[in-house]
Amino acid sequence: MRPTGTKPSDGLRATPLRLRRARKRSREHKPREKSKVMANINVTPLVDVVLVLLIIFMVVTPLIASGVPVELPKTVHHNRKPDDGKDIIISVTADKRIFMSGRLVADARDVTRLVEEERRRHPEKSPFVKGDVRTPYGAVRGVMEAVNKAGLDDVMLGTDEVQDKKDEQAK
Repeated sequence: MRPTGTKPSDGLRATPLRLRRARKRSREHKPREKSKVMANINVTPLVDVVLVLLIIFMVVTPLIASGVPVELPKTVHHNRKPDDGKDIIISVTADKRIFMSGRLVADARDVTRLVEEERRRHPEKSPFVKGDVRTPYGAVRGVMEAVNKAGLDDVMLGTDEVQDKKDEQAK
């Protein structure tokens, strides 16, 4: 008895009919129809990346704040000046420590040298002194003298705006 799908002449090399037909079709190879190109853009990964970047910037931005945090004196006629990065920020804390661009300065005399170096590198920068409200006047005056010795006459003093009680209650 012979296996189904084989011819008697094939002998020992009998192959099933289905296999022979598959081989024949592969030799006749017809090119497949090309699929149509999808022109849709998947924006979900783009939105994910943008949201991650937004979160990163929201977390990092407060850390970039210039200078050392000090409680500034309050004034009624306050002119807001945006932080444009063109200031040499010198902070004097309540315990009379002096910081320049966030780095601790050993003495007010070193401020002169550091301001001169900064002005050589960036001549467009101007000094901005932030003195804590609890700092003795003499400590801030010493920093201003050191800046003056560096050849700068125009020194900006940092202040905060006085909030009206009506504004505070509305918040």
